[in-house]
Amino acid sequence: MKLSIRHRTEYRYSERVRHSTQYLRLTPRPSRRQRILDWHLDLPERAERASDGFDNILHVLTLDQPHQGIELTARGQVEITDEDSEDDDDRLSPLVFARVSPLTGADPALIDLAESHRGTPVLERLERLSERILADMPFTPGATDVASDAISAYQGGRGVCQDHTHVFLACCRVQGIPARYVSGYLYSDDSEHVASHAWAEVWQDGGWHTFDVTNQTRRPRHHLKLAVGLDYLDACPVRGVRYGGGVESLKAVARVRQSGGDHQ
Repeated sequence: MKLSIRHRTEYRYSERVRHSTQYLRLTPRPSRRQRILDWHLDLPERAERASDGFDNILHVLTLDQPHQGIELTARGQVEITDEDSEDDDDRLSPLVFARVSPLTGADPALIDLAESHRGTPVLERLERLSERILADMPFTPGATDVASDAISAYQGGRGVCQDHTHVFLACCRVQGIPARYVSGYLYSDDSEHVASHAWAEVWQDGGWHTFDVTNQTRRPRHHLKLAVGLDYLDACPVRGVRYGGGVESLKAVARVRQSGGDHQ
C-alpha cells in the first residue's frame, strides 16, 4: 500500500518570540515494513539533521529572528508492505524500554490492572490487557491533553491513543516487559479519523510486536512509524522551547491518503 502524507503544524503567538528552538521528529526511517519513496520538510529556515538517543531522525530548527508564528509541513509518499515486524531491533537494547518514564508511572490501580493479566503467555495476556484498557477508557477526544500521564488518564476513565498507549506501557513496565511508545500516522478510509496516531510495541521472543490499543489491532498494515521512545515526550513530532511570545495557539492537521485510484 502506498500512502501520501501531509502534516501541517502552525504556531501563533500573542507577542513576538525573541528566539525559539524546535525539535522535529517528522521524518520516518526506512525499514523492512516501510519504504520511503519521497519525503520533504517545508520549514521557515534550514534545520540541522541528527539522531536522538533512540536513533530517531531528528531535525533541530533554530529561529534567531523575532517572529510571531511558525509553520511546519512534512509531506511525502511511503510504501507500506505486508510485513508485520520491524527490522531495527539491534539499534538499542530492548531493556532500555523496561524503564518507567515521567508519563508511564503506575499507582495501585494500574498495578492491579497489570497484575490481573498474569499467568498466561505474554502476548495473549497483553491482548486481553489491551481490550480491558479500551473498555475502561473509551476513546474520547478532548478528555485529556499532551501533559496527561497514565495515572491521571486511567483515573479519568477516558482518553485518546496517547493515553491508551501510556496506560498499556505502564502495565507492561510493572510486569518488567520492555515496551515502547510509537508516534506516527494511521491510514483510514474514514475521513473523520485522526491521521496522527500513537501505539505501542512490545519486545518478546526476539522481536517487536505491535499493540494498537485504540484500534484493537496487532497488525500495523496501515501504520507509518515516525519515532519511538519511552513515552510521548520522547517521540512527539514537534517539541520546542521559546523566549517570549506570550500566549501560544497551535493548529495541527495531518492527512493520510492511499496513493492511486480513487483515494489520490
